[in-house]
Amino acid sequence: MEIKAVKLYEGGFMTQDFAFGGSGDKAMLDETKQYPSSLQNYLIDTGKEVILVDTSVPSELPEMPPKEGQKIYQGRKLQDYLSALDSLGYKKEQVTKILLTHKHPDHSGELRSFPNAKIYLSEKEADDLKLTGENVVRVAFKDGSYHNFDKSEKIAEGIYLVSAPGHTNGNSIVIAEKDGIFYMMHGDVTYTDAALLENKLSIVFEDKEAAKKTLENVREFIKNNPTVYLSTHTPEALKHLEEKAIMKL
Repeated sequence: MEIKAVKLYEGGFMTQDFAFGGSGDKAMLDETKQYPSSLQNYLIDTGKEVILVDTSVPSELPEMPPKEGQKIYQGRKLQDYLSALDSLGYKKEQVTKILLTHKHPDHSGELRSFPNAKIYLSEKEADDLKLTGENVVRVAFKDGSYHNFDKSEKIAEGIYLVSAPGHTNGNSIVIAEKDGIFYMMHGDVTYTDAALLENKLSIVFEDKEAAKKTLENVREFIKNNPTVYLSTHTPEALKHLEEKAIMKL
């Protein structure tokens, strides 16, 4: 199994009051402090299948320069999603499965480019996206608990979709097991590693209490299992993946 980053945007930023703003007193946060931001999704090559974790923004989305007062800027566009796949040596026809963490367009924007791939997502997200068709797999998390998470479904050998509501009501996490290490592709449980380390929520969630619980579960999992923490919106994740760096809390 190989896990690769699909690199899409770089050189962005997010402010502390965005990255941490869902927790505590916002007056205690520094709106001038910034953390680096980027945009990347992930690809899992099992040797038998090519599995995508999320599909970035729609390719026609224009590149926008940052504006004064902007809370998050994903950065300069490197390439669109299909071009990024091609850069990794893959064609869209090779993709067999797509695991969608959640419905937001920076994760679901190019689902349309893979009509022959099976799309796995929670029932709630499928409803919200109004996805239908034989290639849409509405995951019911039929396989029960996965470590300290209550609900999961095994997608392939060593690859699991785990229910992790909060950021959206149907939010999921993807965990891939390789050589005793757990690679956690979590969508947007946090936007930057500092939020994970300091146990802080971002300002984006549909259910705050569920988001808190999910963050607690993620932190507990990381404490108990050697985990490479792979985010969508911070370049820290690219270094983690390259170095197989185990997250320490």
